[in-house]
Amino acid sequence: MRRIAWGLVCLSMFGVVGCRSSVEIIAHRGASYLAPENTMASVLLGWEKGADVEVDVYLSKDGRIVVIHDSTTKRTSGGVDLKVSETDSQELRKLDVGSFKAPQFAGERIPYLEEVIATIPPGRKLYIEIKCKKEILPALRQMIEGSGRKSRIVIICFDLDVATESKKMIDVPTYWLKGTDKIKDTEQWIPHDPNLAQTAKARGLDGIDVHYAGVTEEFVRGVRAAGLKLYVWTVDDPDEAARLVALGVDGITTNRPAWLREQLKNRRAIP
Repeated sequence: MRRIAWGLVCLSMFGVVGCRSSVEIIAHRGASYLAPENTMASVLLGWEKGADVEVDVYLSKDGRIVVIHDSTTKRTSGGVDLKVSETDSQELRKLDVGSFKAPQFAGERIPYLEEVIATIPPGRKLYIEIKCKKEILPALRQMIEGSGRKSRIVIICFDLDVATESKKMIDVPTYWLKGTDKIKDTEQWIPHDPNLAQTAKARGLDGIDVHYAGVTEEFVRGVRAAGLKLYVWTVDDPDEAARLVALGVDGITTNRPAWLREQLKNRRAIP
């Protein structure tokens, strides 16, 4: 009875293609609104908030996979400017990457990816965004294959060639990341081209993970016609999240996972 009632609410509120009774909530760089991004503190808080978790990775000079968003440490280390690919992981791990967020996070270190993988709870997924090039793939494959948590891992990447090669080497769900373009003069968002889905499918990928502003009903139909998954990033606006749920996206990446889920429930966007 509850499902029937929800279906009627969904149709009356939105009347569009993909209204869903549930949607995956993914904590962006961990629960990064509350804790310093891409640290063990934010990852563990993401799991605690009942979300899946996304992190970013680079390969260090000594061949270790480290969890950090930028190619240098400057923004998150209080100004210490080291290029990740040109620095040994032990040197990177000496940096404090928590204090920039708040004093109580002083002493947080750049994690190794294997430390993050080891924390994935049953029933949860870790989204690993590859920020560098193909040189990371052999080490990443070895790590994932030996982790005992391969079924809980998804790979995402903006570089289509890297995503394609990753999918060939590592048999896990792999999604192509895409931003939303703007009209130069007006700053108006340009809707995503449904043909993006065909490009991803032709490369053997499992789905696409796009910036939310370009998502339209036509785009969703194109992704579904290609038989692919559709994820969106990074959404902290509850009204926008409700629109995307109604359109039928599979998952929403957000900096505020528990808060956004509660806001969606309050709007009756999810049961």
